[in-house]
Amino acid sequence: MSKTPPDVAPPRVLVVDDEPQIHRFLSPALAASGYEPVRADNAVEGLHLAATHSPAAILLDLGLPDLDGQEMIPRLRAFTAAPIIVLSARDGERAKVAALDAGADDYVEKPFALGELLARLRAALRRIAALEGRAAPEAHFQAGPLAMDLAARTVTLDGSPLRLTPREYDLLAAMARAGGGRVVTQRQLLEAVWGPGHAENAQYLRVYVGHLRQKLGPAASLIRTEPGVGYRLVPPE
Repeated sequence: MSKTPPDVAPPRVLVVDDEPQIHRFLSPALAASGYEPVRADNAVEGLHLAATHSPAAILLDLGLPDLDGQEMIPRLRAFTAAPIIVLSARDGERAKVAALDAGADDYVEKPFALGELLARLRAALRRIAALEGRAAPEAHFQAGPLAMDLAARTVTLDGSPLRLTPREYDLLAAMARAGGGRVVTQRQLLEAVWGPGHAENAQYLRVYVGHLRQKLGPAASLIRTEPGVGYRLVPPE
């Protein structure tokens, strides 16, 4: 398990949750993993600490006593780009989609496995670090055998050109631009590729994702389905 060097301040992780047992469980685990946990027991405190402590990431419960977490997400997004990982016992797909559409980066259901949560936290922080390290918007995307030049609108698979229709390309590019294996919701993809008037036509996605997977062949597993939520474009394990 990697630790932060002693001369470097550990990244702060703000945990906004009204359950004391969550803090008792997460605080030592985060500290042992090289993070500085910051505790907030309600939304008001969480918003204040997010604004004053500049956390590297935020773990946010939706069932807060003073403000629903779904309403808190856009308030956080008004002033911070720190990744937000929702922790919630609400396991319905509607709650997940709403949180992701509101600006959350990921969603972990309670009860959760600590190892999975820490892995998702690391992935979110890597994505942000990559974005911050770019002098200009990234024009290239690479995931295993798949390579995209987003400026030239070209795609290669194992070094050979991959022929895609304009819709297929736009769909693949929308997933690639999300970066870091981040989930893109069905609504986000539909609005990006077909426009706001088609935000409910999930059948379009199923058909075009099917076409993409057929053309990717053995690399089809790069497109990972999050049932009822959306899709991720991830590198091979």
